Amino acid sequence: MEKKLKNIYKCFPGGRHKVLTMSYDDGKNEDGRLVEIFNKYGIKGTFHLNSGLYENRIPIGEIAELYKGHEIACHTATHPTIERCPIEQVARQILLDREELEKAVGYPVRGFSYPNGSYNKQIKELLPLLGIRYARVVGNSGSFALPHDPYEWKATCHHKYRLLELGNEFCGLSKKQYLYIMYVWGHSYEFSNDGNWDLIKDFCKLVGGRDDIWYATNIEIMDYLDACERLICSADGSFIFNPSAKSVWLSVDGEIIEAKGGEMTRL
Repeated sequence: MEKKLKNIYKCFPGGRHKVLTMSYDDGKNEDGRLVEIFNKYGIKGTFHLNSGLYENRIPIGEIAELYKGHEIACHTATHPTIERCPIEQVARQILLDREELEKAVGYPVRGFSYPNGSYNKQIKELLPLLGIRYARVVGNSGSFALPHDPYEWKATCHHKYRLLELGNEFCGLSKKQYLYIMYVWGHSYEFSNDGNWDLIKDFCKLVGGRDDIWYATNIEIMDYLDACERLICSADGSFIFNPSAKSVWLSVDGEIIEAKGGEMTRL
């Protein structure tokens, strides 16, 4: 007897098809003001810090409290242009940064952004060996597509590049057969330098508090996508096994189903 072939789609948590994430570098004092804005509108960010630099930066003893609910990630200890450095020094820069940040926040630090946007093939291949799960490059893709290479992850836009225009476009995306990500990057001190704190406030007000958007850090997105990839579906699509600890959401012929961690789920 012929069985109906189901359309099974992976979704973001809660069955959503859109995710927003923010990524800010260097840990300057203006991060405190930026975090307040994010928290007000329920937006999550990843903050890439240099543990070996101190001038005009958030003291390392304060980062656990300030960035609570957000992600702390590596940016090397002293922010060198790493493509010019011996590879041994690149490894030390990243591992020392991880060690100091992990002492401060009490969880594994697995994200990275390339300081000065500097990287090469050898550095990319090194990162997984150092416990790094993804790395952000500089530049603007102008796209809402998921990353094809997590070690060369290009954001949708810097906040100076069409931020509100792209934010409006992102909010209007309604085709649920696709997964979309809006990824914004920058440096919090740029808002002070440019006198445009209203820009990020207006953006957060525009995109915050929406039921159709998942608000996540960079590592939360990567961990969730990894869990999606580990799903094991039966040949006929009648059940699926989730070997991960966290739930994964699916759309099965339009019905949203939660595949709980460690369980077999009928579809």
